[in-house]
Amino acid sequence: MTDDPLAGLTQLGRPTAVPASPDAAKLERVANPAPGRHYVVRFTCPEFTCLCPLTGQPDFAHIVIDYVPRDWIVESKSLKLFFTSFRNHGAFHEATSMLIAERLVAVLDPVWLRIGGYWYPRGGMPIDVFWQTGAPPKDLWLPDQGVAPYRGRG
Repeated sequence: MTDDPLAGLTQLGRPTAVPASPDAAKLERVANPAPGRHYVVRFTCPEFTCLCPLTGQPDFAHIVIDYVPRDWIVESKSLKLFFTSFRNHGAFHEATSMLIAERLVAVLDPVWLRIGGYWYPRGGMPIDVFWQTGAPPKDLWLPDQGVAPYRGRG
């Protein structure tokens, strides 16, 4: 046993190759620095990319993840590498958004998590995907995700 909160991390502070796929990506976690308190952690990825599974053309999204940690927080470099692993991965918007959420829930076991996948248009229509694990804790300050409804997304 060690008192080092970063013990066991394999990517932080080291050169790390981009994983070949989301399945190959390793999400890492560290101990929650404020256990027992309800606070929101937000990750925003405004330039997320993956591929259309039928055409192979790139798809783009603005991904926003909010979660309330229980025992763990996600290590951000591993999350960035996980996101990057989608660049050559083909999946529909709905499947991609849910895969991200499901992997985070499996690794972190958060008190609460929500994802907003704001996808840029294909064929003139944006597809936005939203999911959460349930109701957020009472009295939690939860800011708006801050992504404008589609009008060019910005």
